[in-house]
Amino acid sequence: MVAWEKLSRDDFRNYLRFLGRNNLGRAAIQLRFSALRTFYKFLIRHGAVEMSPIRNLSLPKLEKRLPKFLTVQQMKDLLAAPAKLLETRKQEKGAGRPISAAACLRDLAVLETIYSCGLRISELCGMRAEDIDWSEQIVRVRGKGKKERLVPVGEPALRTIQNYWSVLTPPPAGLSPVFFAETKKHAPLNPLQLSRRLKQYLVIAGLDPGLTPHKLRHSYATHLLDAGADLRSVQELLGHAHLITTQIYTHVTTERLKKAYDAAHPRA
Repeated sequence: MVAWEKLSRDDFRNYLRFLGRNNLGRAAIQLRFSALRTFYKFLIRHGAVEMSPIRNLSLPKLEKRLPKFLTVQQMKDLLAAPAKLLETRKQEKGAGRPISAAACLRDLAVLETIYSCGLRISELCGMRAEDIDWSEQIVRVRGKGKKERLVPVGEPALRTIQNYWSVLTPPPAGLSPVFFAETKKHAPLNPLQLSRRLKQYLVIAGLDPGLTPHKLRHSYATHLLDAGADLRSVQELLGHAHLITTQIYTHVTTERLKKAYDAAHPRA
């Protein structure tokens, strides 16, 4: 049995070096020490030890992973996928699960809105009809921590929402969800359903089906920065509380600039 109360800071430093020598990843090391911290908190609460020997122990920092995103052309291919699916099902004359025109119109409107506004999936599923200001082309978004923000929405997204609503009876109004899970049942679209539909459209567009709906939000931010938007504005559009959260997208654009420089500059 391990005498946890007798272990010292040096013991855990040696353990840390041992994990490093065995080529354990940084995330795996962080996970093990997170479990140890929780365990020592338990021991302290029950009076088994006075303090944690791993308190403030320096651990290897996690590598910053660049967010995956779609190119502008890939986004166009994805946005064309709902119409392709509907057309394919019509030609196959009932082969596979049936899909309605209303569902395809909804899915196109969903994809356009996520990309147009950079929404989180929970934000999109929580949108109400009254949140859309059609004349000003603004959407009220309820983000994390019950924080609200106003986000511009493009004409293509608004047009696809109108097309979707035109086949609904009655069309959404007031507190009704913007996007229904089913045409006849007016419950809001849920994140799991959205994720499943997205995988189907990614396959149709010839893209990686492992991409999550959140990658559309990454694409939104990256494309804005590539087009010259300033970081602070993108921060506000995304609803990030801190600028450092938004700064990861600058690494994406910087890497692309470096590749362009290396490929094009005669003395790179």
